[in-house]
Amino acid sequence: MIGFASLILAVWWTRKFGTATAVGLIATVINFVLTPGAVHFLGFTVASIVFDVLVRLIGYKNSFHRSLVSTISLIVVSVLSAAVAGLIIGSFFMPVQALASWGGVLGWAALHAFGGVIGGLIGAPLTTALTLRGIPAATVQR
Repeated sequence: MIGFASLILAVWWTRKFGTATAVGLIATVINFVLTPGAVHFLGFTVASIVFDVLVRLIGYKNSFHRSLVSTISLIVVSVLSAAVAGLIIGSFFMPVQALASWGGVLGWAALHAFGGVIGGLIGAPLTTALTLRGIPAATVQR
């Protein structure tokens, strides 16, 4: 949840391809320094790359310049990216017994997708609020 809000904020600030990937990689390094055995965090790393690619494909103008379109697109991107994280974590890192109680890999992906909804609902309005307050992004691509 907080991870996707952070990705939205970082990409809004820079509007540069690679920002979400860099944030994901930095978060992964910090994660491994603090908890070396938490390899499931690699799901977020991949989700950050997916987030980066999807926002690039949608376009920074569509993602950050129109408030309703921006909000919807960022929530969709967050949901899809989080679902990818859930698929990776469920497929490679979760014990079968734990997955069984959450509806298998697809249930785990759906749970993560719901986290993407929450992250999108935090991050998208945050960038809109910052823009309305007159806080400019670092670079504006036209």
